[in-house]
Amino acid sequence: MIELRDVHKAFGENRVLQGVNLTIESGSSMVIIGGSGTGKSVALKCILGLIRQDSGAITLDGTDVTTGDRDAFLARFGMLFQGGALFDSLPVWQNVAFRLLRGSLKRPKAEAREVAIEKLRRVGLKAEVGDKFPAELSGGMQKRVGLARAIAAEPEIIFFDEPTTGLDPIMSGVINELIREIVVEMGATAMTITHDMTSVRAIADNVAMLHDGVIQWTGPVGDMDQSGDPYLDQFIHGRADGPIEAVR
Repeated sequence: MIELRDVHKAFGENRVLQGVNLTIESGSSMVIIGGSGTGKSVALKCILGLIRQDSGAITLDGTDVTTGDRDAFLARFGMLFQGGALFDSLPVWQNVAFRLLRGSLKRPKAEAREVAIEKLRRVGLKAEVGDKFPAELSGGMQKRVGLARAIAAEPEIIFFDEPTTGLDPIMSGVINELIREIVVEMGATAMTITHDMTSVRAIADNVAMLHDGVIQWTGPVGDMDQSGDPYLDQFIHGRADGPIEAVR
């Protein structure tokens, strides 16, 4: 469904992506791992067209992502942001239904609220949470609201940016299970950025490691531990010694 071919992106002298090649199959869950600052978020933004790659091609169903109707293109995506990115001034249900209250996906207000409450229930939150404001919720509940918003418009493709950052291990496990269940239920194509190896093992079908601007290794999640790749091996086991230099 999504393909990156020899994608390059630099910011001045900082060459972030240096020839990324990656294929994400329809209906699969791809998790991209790598250290901080390796370009994971830049790759995601290039796919969404939020920034333009310097060279190379990015296609969605064989069509260049930089061409065509932008609204129709973005309507195919859902996004769970790293920090939640909820609107503090809006009640929870309006956060969840944000895309359904405006733009090309606009629905009547009552219908949008009904969808929002249903999605909140899907992520384990009661209907009354819909009338609260984000500041009244715990971090874990805010993350669930963000997940409900990501799936509210029934997207074909969902991006998850560090979905368990800032959560305790138990809540991280809850979010991982929800993501896996929802992706399977919806038949969605998923791309996740994370450095949480527990999340990787819980939600990935396939894994790609981004290092030094290229995909260092990619394959099924079950092959990670026997990959034979020294970069991947060092990263997944958190070793200080290895080919990846630790910043001291």
